[in-house]
Amino acid sequence: DPGSFVSLIGPSGCGKSTMLNAVGGFVPLTSGVIELDGDPVKGINPDVGVVFQQYALFPWFTALGNVMFALKRFKISKQERLERAYAALKEVGLEGRERTYPGQLSGGMRQRVALARVFVTSPKVLLMDEPFGALDAQTRVAMHEILLRIWEAHRTTVLFVTHDVDEALILSDCAHIMSVGPGQIIESMEVKQERPRHVDNIGPDFLEARNHIIRLLRQPGGKDH
Repeated sequence: DPGSFVSLIGPSGCGKSTMLNAVGGFVPLTSGVIELDGDPVKGINPDVGVVFQQYALFPWFTALGNVMFALKRFKISKQERLERAYAALKEVGLEGRERTYPGQLSGGMRQRVALARVFVTSPKVLLMDEPFGALDAQTRVAMHEILLRIWEAHRTTVLFVTHDVDEALILSDCAHIMSVGPGQIIESMEVKQERPRHVDNIGPDFLEARNHIIRLLRQPGGKDH
């Protein structure tokens, strides 16, 4: 549904990233059709934003320059690009760091720049490929809070790839579980716990869903016995 937060969860090598790349139009389909707003995906779509695990920032640009670069394809003035970039960096908590280069930022801060860069373009769909996988646990929790706050404000449709069950359940409205070899979606689960969610206030429904997904991922072919 438009504005929903959806996760793809599965073991390494099951095809999560391949599916995400297909949705983004980065790889050709060998069969079937993927549609976005009723139109088939036939290539890279400017209405789709992407955040990867690797930050993919230009090291020769400041944080501000990286975010402004994302707006170059829009027919807007340099002043408007500047104002929107400043606002986006403020939204991710990097006010005062605008003139800092990526090499001077921590991993979490670089990923915040990457988030600002994609949200500043107001994409209809945001694809995220294990964006917090390289971060330590404390930084990852902080990034979850930042991402959810921005998502609540923008209500961009998100497809989030992860192999972390807790991460999927904390972030998502719905989680699609994939099996390994051959990769396929074996179950879709609505996450019913009320927001905001945090590992410190999880309830029995969360634990039940978590244990069910873990059992699915452990069973050959994804069957929960």
